[in-house]
Amino acid sequence: MTLTPDQTHWFSQTFAQMVGNVEQAVVGKTRVIQLALTALVAEGHLLLEDFPGTGKTSLARAIAQTLQGKQSRIQFTPDLLPSDVTGVTIYDQRTQRFDFHPGPVFANVVLADEINRASPKTQSALLEVMEESHVTVDGVTHSVGRPFIVIATQNPIEQAGTYRLPEAQLDRFLIKTSLGYPDHASTVKILGQPTQARGGSVLSPVISTDHVASMIDLAARVHVDQAVLEYVARLIEETREAHDVVLGTSVRAGLGLTRAAKVWALASGREYVVPDDVKTLAVPVLAHRMVLDPEEEFRGTTAESVIARILGQVSAPQERVA
Repeated sequence: MTLTPDQTHWFSQTFAQMVGNVEQAVVGKTRVIQLALTALVAEGHLLLEDFPGTGKTSLARAIAQTLQGKQSRIQFTPDLLPSDVTGVTIYDQRTQRFDFHPGPVFANVVLADEINRASPKTQSALLEVMEESHVTVDGVTHSVGRPFIVIATQNPIEQAGTYRLPEAQLDRFLIKTSLGYPDHASTVKILGQPTQARGGSVLSPVISTDHVASMIDLAARVHVDQAVLEYVARLIEETREAHDVVLGTSVRAGLGLTRAAKVWALASGREYVVPDDVKTLAVPVLAHRMVLDPEEEFRGTTAESVIARILGQVSAPQERVA
């Protein structure tokens, strides 16, 4: 079903309002905020990697506060157990039956803080829920509801006490990005803000979970031309053929790039995807899913540079003239 101009306008205006609300807490990082909210509406998950003190947790908290839904936070530590994330079944002697006690993953926005400080076993507890939006405990499946997003933060792997995320889990994150340090003007603005409590800024929600669900449904109806689909397919195929890549991107990556491009297009006021939408999102959606050849990585090659090279090599479809 084709989107109407009113629906397109409502989506783009609502998306901009959400971005503006988050910017009250995270100054000078408009593009990162747009990427984060794209992950939310595309029903994906977000991975924020940066050094301590750059605002990763503040961004995740601001997104959670912008959405009028259930929030939870999991502080990942080496002794965290999988049941501490998903929940546990406990026998109740009074009722003589087993009752399920849901874990913090049962929320609309789940902040997984410093996810790479937990053991790989605990990290793997998130695999099922991130892919299928439900948790299976003792053979019983429990849905986490809709919308649902995991916003994970991690310090670089060179930091002491961190574990590299397994490739299977990295592939579950739709977008990976970093904040970086603010520029001089933004730093001055942050320093001049009124002193906040230790918990940071408290934002008022601007959208309900029902409206986010409506945005998700609208984005799914954005038109993607066959030529753009073929362009996406060629990009992910080229990541597998690149000489400096050991593991390229999967079909899941191509599906994620297409979903994200739909959201980006609709947020820009268009009911159709153009190649520039794909180019804009290629690095944050694809780069973290690739495994580079160790020797090439030692020479300074990065996944971002490989994606940039592939974008330059693969010809984008040209705009059709009616």
